[in-house]
Amino acid sequence: MKSKQESIFSSKTLTYFLQLTETMNYTQAAQILGITQPALTQQIKKLERTVGAPLFYSVSKKLRLSDAGYTMLHATHNIYELLNEATDEIQQTTSANHGQIHLGILTSIETQVLEDFAVQYYQDNPDIHVTFHMLTRKEIWDGLENNEIDLAIMYLPDDSIKNWKPYDSKKIMSEDLLFIHHNDELADKKRIKPKKTLDCPWVMYPVGYYLDQMVSEEYKNQMVDQPDIVARFTQPGQIYRFMKATNTYSALPKSYLMSLPDRDEITTASFDPQIKFDLSFVYRKAKDQIPRIAQFLEQFDSYLQEKDYYQRLDDIVAKKQGGAK
Repeated sequence: MKSKQESIFSSKTLTYFLQLTETMNYTQAAQILGITQPALTQQIKKLERTVGAPLFYSVSKKLRLSDAGYTMLHATHNIYELLNEATDEIQQTTSANHGQIHLGILTSIETQVLEDFAVQYYQDNPDIHVTFHMLTRKEIWDGLENNEIDLAIMYLPDDSIKNWKPYDSKKIMSEDLLFIHHNDELADKKRIKPKKTLDCPWVMYPVGYYLDQMVSEEYKNQMVDQPDIVARFTQPGQIYRFMKATNTYSALPKSYLMSLPDRDEITTASFDPQIKFDLSFVYRKAKDQIPRIAQFLEQFDSYLQEKDYYQRLDDIVAKKQGGAK
């Protein structure tokens, strides 16, 4: 017979409970978990019977956490934190030359430099297996919290995360968001005010994506209208191809535009004031003390010391152009 602790703290029970606290909707949570809504409801009711109090209540058909629910949520996060710390502590005694490294990379990032480094890293460390996961910001933070990814590669600062206490970051390079257009009247402008970019429809990232929020916030700060965005895509290549085919406006990171073989055919300008941000590693505190993670970060530093990020992008473009001849 299971003890009360086993009933409460089974992995499945906590997973179901956490997912419901994130969506606050039984139907959505069940779909994400891949189970039926009655099955989820049954598990939550079972958990409530075990702890002896309701964890959720409804107000105008909206689900809310009870006081007991908040206590359980806090305890669940503490449990996961302890498990993550134990995992990291164990891994700190492992070899630097064996194991796996999971990278969570923001989907809007241009990855060719990272891909080239992965090739070199594998050649130097064939017994360490590196996995690239292209993720949204929410998926990255969930992965970091649950110890499913070791290193995130993303843009900072990120105001969507209020509690940075469990995390550290390491800057890779500074980025500049560039305005892209086909307007001959703007061709000689190296810098452009947001109010001068509103005479044509835009293509951009989806609402809630980091760079879409950066643009939206800057235009709000400058007290000008938001761009008329007629299409949205998750990847910079999709945005770029749509922009070229439709003569719409857009804004993309300098690193992506530098990676294009046809970059001389497009017209860009920096925003005035500039929209700048950092490409960075983000990881749980002490994660960089795990031998294989520390070695990975050290080798990446050396990789960029030989040639910086933009120089390596130039090399990639030169290879592409040479191969096309």
